[in-house]
This record gives sequence, C-alpha cells and structure tokens, in this order.
Amino acid sequence: MPEDRIRYDILVQEALRGVVRKVLQEVAQAGLPGNHHFFITFLTNAPGVRISSRLRERYPEQMTIVIQYQYWDLKVTEKGFEVVLSFSDIPEKLEIPFSAIRGFYDPSANFEVEFEVKPEAAAAEPKQLVPVKEEAKPAPKVKNAGEAEPAQKKEKEAEKADGKGAEVVSLDAFRKK
Repeated sequence: MPEDRIRYDILVQEALRGVVRKVLQEVAQAGLPGNHHFFITFLTNAPGVRISSRLRERYPEQMTIVIQYQYWDLKVTEKGFEVVLSFSDIPEKLEIPFSAIRGFYDPSANFEVEFEVKPEAAAAEPKQLVPVKEEAKPAPKVKNAGEAEPAQKKEKEAEKADGKGAEVVSLDAFRKK
C-alpha cells in the first residue's frame, strides 16, 4: 500500500472541525434554527477542557452535552467554544477546545461527525489522529440521511444485544454465485 504523505485523513478532520466551528458560530449569533439541536461528545481530560470538579468527577473521561433549549452565553473562537449549561439546576460554564471533540450530532438533519482524539497529544498536536489496532484509520465518519442514532449508541446496543463486541462479516457471504 502506498504511503500517504499528504495526510488526507488529517486534512479531512480539520475541514470537518471547521464545519462544527462554523455551525456553532452561526448559532452563537442567531440562535438555533428550526428544530436543530446538537449532541457534542468530548474528552473531559483533554488539555484545554475546563469544567467544574463536580462534572469532572462524574465524567472522568468523556461527556456528551446537548445544545438545545437551555444554553447560555455560547461563545466560539478559532480554538474552541464555551457555553453555560444547567446540570441538576446548577449552571456550569464549560470551555471545550475543538481538538477535544469526539463527536458532533444534529439529529434533526441526521448529520453526524466522529473524530479520533488522543488526550495527551490534543494540546501539542490538535490535528493528530489516533491509530486503531495498529492499522490505518479511515477518515472521520460523516453520516447523513437514514442514520438517526449516533454510532456510539449503536455500538453499545449491539454489544448489549449479543453480549460481545462487533463481529466482522465478509460481504462475499451475501453475494450470489
């Protein structure tokens, strides 16, 4: 397999983070249009993430927030965003760099983007992808139309259903001969 010296995977990830940044900038200026709302999953232990110690204790690795009805003071910069959300009727300010985001999902548009994030390298190399199982990882997944659930939920449900992880099946088994 030829070596990718251009690093298309990193370029695609940067471009998709730009989409998330642009969407949040527009929402910060004009509010959420129509039925749009966002589920944003991020690593709580990534460099630059600022959340209360109460939230960090409850979510030591990863957290998903919802930007929908009750959010305040959404501010977006080139590096990240900050927002105030209510947790158990307690307002909390969160500061999240784009490099810490693992997933962005807008169910009203069936749009989902997943990112690979390496927590210890997020500050030094924010665009670094994490290799999975020592093999090349494809570009971040962009899902549109027809997939209404985040991939993480689907994976967890599949694992619960059969009590084990995912199973790889060859497409040749389904082809007519």
